[in-house]
Formats: sequence, structure tokens, C-alpha cells
Amino acid sequence: MADSSFDVVSKIDHQEVDNALNQTGKEIGHRFDFKGTGAKIEWSGKDIVIHANSEERANAVLEVLKEKVIKRGLSLKVLDAGEPQLSGKEYRLAVSLKEGIDQDNAKKISKIIRDEGPKGVKAQIQGEELRVSSKKKDDLQDVITLLKGKDLDIALQFTNYR
Repeated sequence: MADSSFDVVSKIDHQEVDNALNQTGKEIGHRFDFKGTGAKIEWSGKDIVIHANSEERANAVLEVLKEKVIKRGLSLKVLDAGEPQLSGKEYRLAVSLKEGIDQDNAKKISKIIRDEGPKGVKAQIQGEELRVSSKKKDDLQDVITLLKGKDLDIALQFTNYR
């Protein structure tokens, strides 16, 4: 009998992030505490940039964005926000999106599976994802439960379960 397997990936639904960004833009346009602050949020390439006239307003816009991201069913781990930087007369806050599993995190996840997972489960690094395979499907379910319980600094999804 062939091995059963699944992939551990870290992907972002860009449409949902875009929806969260648009909702944030609408909310800061309507809210009284953002009137006259020059607060706005926009895409800048693959990153999100927040503009405001004070550091506090920039952080407040970031909090609204986080709230909208959670409501859209995404993990906050996909957002990598920097510190507000003064640029001329306004503050800018760059927020990048974390996607894909880098080599360090892949090795860390692989080590967790080897050390704490059921015996006979193999993990292979394949680019920006991890293939986990075993003869028993129950062992794969245990690995998924194990990884969901760990506090890793990336959002994980489990795909191609066969």
C-alpha cells in the first residue's frame, strides 16, 4: 500500500487581504477620530503602506487593519508590520505579507515532527512547502494536531491530504 501524505504550506489569500484593506480604507474614511489626520492605507507593490499625520494614528489604522484581517478569517501571522517612520510631514508604516515557509522554519517544523510526532512519519522540504508522509492516516492526523498546537511565527495550512 502506498504512503498517505499531505503538504504543509503557508499561503495567503490575496483577495481576502485586499478586501480587508478596502474595508479598512472605508472605515478610516468614515470614523470621526480619523477626520483631518490624513490617514490612508494603500498597496505599494506587494506591501501595504499606512499614511497618517501622527505615530498614534498610524498605529490606530494598523489596529483597524488587524481587526479586518481577523474578520476575513486570516491569521495575523501573515502581517509583518514595521515601526512608523517620519517621512516629511507624515508618518508611514510599512506592512509586508509573510508567505511561504523559509528554510529555517521548514527545518524547525521538520524537527518538531521527528522529535514529537509518531514514529514512521517522514517530512521532506520541497521548496517553500513541506511534504509529510506516513503509512497510517491516523499518524498524519496526529501530526496536523501537533503542528496546530505549536506556536510558530508563520501561518500554516494543510493541503493535498491523500
